[in-house]
Amino acid sequence: MPVVVVESPAKAKTINKYLGPDYTVLASYGHVRDLPPKDGSVDPDHEFLMTWEVGTDSRKHVKAIADALKDDNALILATDPDREGEAISWHLQEALTKRRSIKKDTAVSRVTFNAITKDAVTKAMQNPREVDMPLVEAYLARRALDYLVGFNLSPVLWRKLPGAKSAGRVQSVCLRLIVEREMEIEAFKPVEYWSVKALFETPRGQTYEARLVTLAGKKLDKHDIANATQAELAVQAITSRALSVTSVEAKPAARNPSAPFMTSTLQQEASRKFGMGARHAMQVAQRLYEAGHITYMRTDGIDMAPEAVAATRDAIKDRFGAEYVPDSPRMYKNKAKNAQEAHECIRPTDMSKDAAALKLSDDDQRKLYDLIWKRTIACQMAAARLERTTVEIGSDDGQVGLRATGQVVLFDGFMRVYEEGRDDVEDEDDKRLPQIMQGDPARFAKTTLKDQFDKATADGADKKAILSDNEAVLALQHHTQPPPRYTEATLVKRMEELGIGRPSTYASIVTTIQDRGYVRKDKNRLIPEEKGRIVTIFLLNFFRQYVGYEFTANLEEQLDEVSDGARDYKDLLSKFWRDFSAAIAETSELRISEVLDKLDEALAPQLYPPREDGSDPRICPKCGVGRLHLKTSRTGGFVGCGNYPECNYTRPIAGEGAEGEERLLGLDGEDEIWLKSGRFGPYVQRGEATPENKKPPRASLPKGWSKDDMDLEKALTLLSLPREIGEHPEGGMIGANFGRFGPYIMHQLPDEAKPVYANLKDPNDVFEIGMNRAVELLAEKRANPGRRGRAAAKPLKELGEHPDGGAIQVLDGRYGPYVKWEKVNATLPKDIKPEDVTLEMAVELANEKAAKKGTRKKAAPKKKATKKKAG
Repeated sequence: MPVVVVESPAKAKTINKYLGPDYTVLASYGHVRDLPPKDGSVDPDHEFLMTWEVGTDSRKHVKAIADALKDDNALILATDPDREGEAISWHLQEALTKRRSIKKDTAVSRVTFNAITKDAVTKAMQNPREVDMPLVEAYLARRALDYLVGFNLSPVLWRKLPGAKSAGRVQSVCLRLIVEREMEIEAFKPVEYWSVKALFETPRGQTYEARLVTLAGKKLDKHDIANATQAELAVQAITSRALSVTSVEAKPAARNPSAPFMTSTLQQEASRKFGMGARHAMQVAQRLYEAGHITYMRTDGIDMAPEAVAATRDAIKDRFGAEYVPDSPRMYKNKAKNAQEAHECIRPTDMSKDAAALKLSDDDQRKLYDLIWKRTIACQMAAARLERTTVEIGSDDGQVGLRATGQVVLFDGFMRVYEEGRDDVEDEDDKRLPQIMQGDPARFAKTTLKDQFDKATADGADKKAILSDNEAVLALQHHTQPPPRYTEATLVKRMEELGIGRPSTYASIVTTIQDRGYVRKDKNRLIPEEKGRIVTIFLLNFFRQYVGYEFTANLEEQLDEVSDGARDYKDLLSKFWRDFSAAIAETSELRISEVLDKLDEALAPQLYPPREDGSDPRICPKCGVGRLHLKTSRTGGFVGCGNYPECNYTRPIAGEGAEGEERLLGLDGEDEIWLKSGRFGPYVQRGEATPENKKPPRASLPKGWSKDDMDLEKALTLLSLPREIGEHPEGGMIGANFGRFGPYIMHQLPDEAKPVYANLKDPNDVFEIGMNRAVELLAEKRANPGRRGRAAAKPLKELGEHPDGGAIQVLDGRYGPYVKWEKVNATLPKDIKPEDVTLEMAVELANEKAAKKGTRKKAAPKKKATKKKAG
């Protein structure tokens, strides 16, 4: 039986089902060989000889394939149809030849299929070929380049920038994009501008809005009305003139569907629509591919096989009718030139099956398949037909002009199934307009814009507004916005536009810079850490060419030429290494102080911007004596006072006022209480570090506590931890504190080898929890040490609902029976038995305990407000 090798066991299982018992199908479990992470794995002095090593985990899989070849002397390499797949086939052939499992008479062939279906697999077996060496050489060139950059540049970073972890050929360019975007945001100066609109009504009483586009006979640009005075004059200019409809123009328009998915666009849409990271989206797509539901998910191509196009058109006709099928199939052509363009787009293997028909149990697989199915169906559907109407309104003297726009969908076409998401949506006026006739008077509406005015000027709103006396003309203040931080979707899109990297690498690159601690993700936006900033600035100053967008894109094109057989890969490596090794040697000679001085100079405009009082921005704001300098630590770059150790002032390189800048909260006796920011976030500290007291008391802010809300009282509360709750009835003090996994209580019995910890849900419980509840939680933890959750104690008596909401019960505790209401535990008086407790009695006891704790003061207004709203 011929031995067929694929990459994953899931794929092997599916293919084995199609090929039957005449074949042995085994999995390689990914790459079988890699370059050892040590010096000399790529040798530039010997024509870039590469030393490969079979991984520890891969040895058993290679042995299994070798053993299977003893029974049959035919090997079919059926790994994925891309560069990586071709490389794995080559590695397998080389490794098996080296161990003499492949002999001179062993038949070795390579087959590829774009989808794991019976038809695709059967056709592939009928069309074997040899391993594509130009594709393999392109892989070798990429692997060698990544090794040479990473293995030679990373040690320079370690020596010159403590805390820097690594650099990479594409990784560092990707990081540069994020850092430069953040610097744009920080340097951005918002500009005030105003927009003006009016509410009109037709002779039939229907209202519509129009925006001011002409003032004083001049066409307005977006930012032309610069302040409130000009906005007030614009409002007066509109209200003081008779206006009429000067033109009404309705134009037909059409919208065409987006192309089917390739790797990068699938990652972008999965991020926009579901918040999926690029890596997670590819993992989900991989499972769909291995199950035979979609075609191969790593592709630059947007072409569809003719039979797939025909099947899609048939599915459209069956589901939506003939009017949704265009006269001729839609053809899509990728603009990018690279070796994987010949691959098909990402599409379902069976267009007649939507997500519901597949009955997928995994939620992410179901969502992603539905997205792919809809995009594929839509790409072959008829265009949407629209009618866009533009109404021009003007004064007789031509001094004032307003415009109303609207849109009507005459035929939804592909929009019935799918519309592509947007990264940063701009406001569009897609409202439907009433019937408006040219020559009609444009009378101000009797209904007003006051609701919009009230909303704009409400407490907490960041806008100002001006409303005309007739309340039909409204001016709104705006400010220009900085460019948005990248999401994974917009970052992938930008890398694709610049020609940096390839779709198969985007997911791993975005993951790597987060794993390195260079970038963090917050609310789906990518934010550079201080470490990432300083690495980028270093590379821009000492290795600028190698983090250049054009240089990296040109290198990708040269690698594509290797794939096409048009360039020798060793020649490419030789030219790269000649210049790169010289840059490494030059930088290695520099002292750390020289590197920091150069970076300090390069970053000066950002690190030391002019101060409002005109004082020297380099003078330390804390001691007033030392000068500020750029410094480095294992956590990244920061600005510190040169008067150290007399002055310990530090702040992030993002500048004064940036997140994490230290702040004096007040004095506790003679001790200064500081709010600072460190590697693990904001914290409070008593005093400053001195040679005698190198580690002053400090406490991290608990989750949910904002540094902006921190004051002296809260800081002292944190610094007082751990809190002693009381002596346990069986001995030992019960304590409460915050740990790396959140709030907890802790206790150790005399006969216990180590303390018992019980997690608390609410951070405030650290300061408020009483003895009864603490003993109860510890008892439950001891009874169920392996469970993260806990079973509730069985109540002695259920009394009903408290007037302010929440069940009220009587339970038995270590200190005797008590009333429990939410987080309030009130011990029963000794003369009252649990069975005699009434609801009224329990409410009184609970309220008294709550008043002592002060816990219900916050909750009470919320309850009252809810009742008022409901009523």
